[in-house]
Amino acid sequence: MEKPQIFRSPTAVVVWVVWLLFAVGNWVDLAVQGRDHLSVVAAAVLLLATGAAYVTAQRPRIIADDAGVTVRNPLRDHRIGWAGVAEVDLVDLLRVHCAWGGPPGAAPADREHHKVISAWAIHYSRRRQFAAEAKARRGARRSTSAFPVGFGRSYGSVAPAREPASASQADAERIVKLLQARATAAHAEAVWADSPVENAGAHPAAGTQPAAGTNAAEPAPDTASAATTTVAAAGGTEPLTSTWSRRALAALLIPALILLIVVLI
Repeated sequence: MEKPQIFRSPTAVVVWVVWLLFAVGNWVDLAVQGRDHLSVVAAAVLLLATGAAYVTAQRPRIIADDAGVTVRNPLRDHRIGWAGVAEVDLVDLLRVHCAWGGPPGAAPADREHHKVISAWAIHYSRRRQFAAEAKARRGARRSTSAFPVGFGRSYGSVAPAREPASASQADAERIVKLLQARATAAHAEAVWADSPVENAGAHPAAGTQPAAGTNAAEPAPDTASAATTTVAAAGGTEPLTSTWSRRALAALLIPALILLIVVLI
């Protein structure tokens, strides 16, 4: 069993650490120098802001393991098996297209339930990507128009290279390819487990007789459970589940309640 892979925004981690250091420093200062009601209110505001920073920066992540993928957003967690992941793409956020239900091995379009989960942990700037592509096209046109009509390019001239994507964009694209590859492998394994070739091994070959005391219409126990075990290992039996995070809600509601009490005192 492989160790789960965790994907999150490095920028969000830096923001969380910086904010935590800032908040702790201010709490220490308020504890040493603060003696009035306003200091208590300021400490409560810092606590509420720290809860918001935890929910929006520290919590969001994507966890990929052998059975499926978990998308952890600020307040909710979404979990689905690999065979239920129809597609993974990038818009402004990474999106997981989920399709589950229906017969085993069915195509995603034939599934009963469909839902798109946006992952807050992975951001992708389409505007920046479009701007880079437009800049590359303008550079290519200028380079072509620089040569007089009737003359070709010199032997050593080359077309301007496409501007490389930023590190965060390249990392987002790499994560999408990795998740999509694992989902595709799970689909292929589920289809293979449900194929007639797999089921054919459950019946005796032509011209042979079943062993005494056995029913020829029933597959062998080990073979009968092989397909179910394979699909289960691929996460095909795990539908989408979405749950509220009690810890995230507590990180917001408790500081908000404390701030309300402090203000009203």
